[in-house]
Amino acid sequence: MKIAFVGKGGSGKTTVSSLLSRYLADAGFPTIAIDADINQHLGTMLGMPPEDVSSMPHMGIEMVKIKEYLRGSNPRITRAEDMIKTTPPGTGSRMLSVQEENEIYTYFSRVIHGVRLMAVGAFNEDDLGVRCYHSKTGSVELLLNHLIDTEGEYVIVDMTAGADAFASGLFTRFDVTFLVVEPTTKSVSVYEQYKKYARDHDVVIKVIGNKVEDDSDDAFLRQAVGDDLIATLHMSPFVKKIDRGETSGTEKLETRNEQALVSITSFIDTQEKNWEKFYRQAVEFHKKNAEGWANEATGINLSEQIDPDFTLTQRKV
Repeated sequence: MKIAFVGKGGSGKTTVSSLLSRYLADAGFPTIAIDADINQHLGTMLGMPPEDVSSMPHMGIEMVKIKEYLRGSNPRITRAEDMIKTTPPGTGSRMLSVQEENEIYTYFSRVIHGVRLMAVGAFNEDDLGVRCYHSKTGSVELLLNHLIDTEGEYVIVDMTAGADAFASGLFTRFDVTFLVVEPTTKSVSVYEQYKKYARDHDVVIKVIGNKVEDDSDDAFLRQAVGDDLIATLHMSPFVKKIDRGETSGTEKLETRNEQALVSITSFIDTQEKNWEKFYRQAVEFHKKNAEGWANEATGINLSEQIDPDFTLTQRKV
């Protein structure tokens, strides 16, 4: 399953992303965690030393490596430079799986406490006035377009804060998107906004409450979002220790917060995998990007990269 975590800044989406990643990995499930947030704190929350986090190769900076590998022998893509973030796979493209070893994972990922971590990379001074952060998160969209995950495998993406998560087709690449909210009016105000953005694209959005202190906080969230509230995480001494640089397994997580992770995982596992929709939406957004800006930018008709005879359904393993 492919899972995204979104939310306003400070809501705790990186914390929840890291907790779920560690929980799944500790339980023995193959787990990939991708830091696609401009602040790049997921590695630290997973327990990686800051110096190791900063030394990781960044997907958003070296997209050409990803493109070269994924295009494989696809005859519709003659140059890696002609691939854009929405380029869908076709006959001859290299497809990724969660548990395999490949050039992309070897170069870009690091394994920490059983979680395979990858990072988009931070926004830097060279980007100012030249490009937006979406040019970097496009590396995630391209990767997910070519990634076949199966039952019992999890790909977790910590997205950028705010509604920027919906600024490209990346938001359609997930089986479920979790909006992390605090029990405040300001935090839940983004709920209807997110639901509106997702409504026309058949995207599953659910809510995880965070920083809950008592039953009144829980009741407030349930009244605000109804059945879309999947679980609530309470204020946690365990998380506070992680924030201070201490590391330990999730077996030391408070019982009620561990139960919240169980509920989140159980909901994820009920989602039906729809490869036909996944590929159809990839093609849809590729056409939009091609016609909107990319054909002019590259000087070629990128819609011709779409292979009408290709399906993802027959490539499930």
